[in-house]
Amino acid sequence: MLMNPAALNGTAASGDVAALIMSMLVGLVIGGILAYVLTVIPMWRIFTKAGERGWKAIIPVYNTYILYKISWKPSMFWIVLIIAFVGSLIMTLCGDSMLLLLLGWLIYVAALVMSIILYYKLSKAFGHGAGYTVGLIFLWLIFLYIIAFGSSEYQGAQG
Repeated sequence: MLMNPAALNGTAASGDVAALIMSMLVGLVIGGILAYVLTVIPMWRIFTKAGERGWKAIIPVYNTYILYKISWKPSMFWIVLIIAFVGSLIMTLCGDSMLLLLLGWLIYVAALVMSIILYYKLSKAFGHGAGYTVGLIFLWLIFLYIIAFGSSEYQGAQG
């Protein structure tokens, strides 16, 4: 028997949609917490290997600063942060200007290149080479765990 959708008066259908949205939000929150914890674990160990206190891995943004500090130079963190902020600002304000849109994308590419350099510096800081950098680019979390719990020894920042 087919039911007339108008007979639902919107209550059951809207309740189903609300339940779906809530379950998706709960899934996203749980997934985000899981991703955060799975990232903090190797970073804690990596920081400890590099002579930093492990708890610094818990604090978002600050842990990235420490990663730059042990891999490259702390000043590079601020440069990348400013580049990303300027790129975001330009992309937000570009409106219909293709030139500003292109400039924003070029700035994002510059930030991406700097991130790849960070991965290379992190690889070198723990005695690995360019091949390991490729691993960090494509399988970030797995290669962090290898640095953290493998035999990699800290060689110092590669400024």
